[in-house]
Amino acid sequence: MNPNREKRMNEAVREAAAEFLAREANRQSLITVTNAVVSSDGHLATIYLTIFPESAELRALSFARRHGGELAEFFKKRVRGMRIPHIEFALDKGEKNRQRLDELGE
Repeated sequence: MNPNREKRMNEAVREAAAEFLAREANRQSLITVTNAVVSSDGHLATIYLTIFPESAELRALSFARRHGGELAEFFKKRVRGMRIPHIEFALDKGEKNRQRLDELGE
């Protein structure tokens, strides 16, 4: 796949997921979409999240997974000209590790 097209697809999925979760999530936790990676064949999208407070991670991740079908419907309306991939959510461990390193460096 063309690297520019791949980058645009990843960004479109990231933005749409961030908008959807900002609208639908409760205000008990802060869910941030840090990245989205669409497979080269366009069949799968992995959306990476950071969640604050950390104690709400499992609950928020479960919420996101339960609403994956609604997110796919949202994509159909928001992202034109792109196949709607199967959506998976994952915690962004890289961001968590960077935060931990920052804390240790202080």
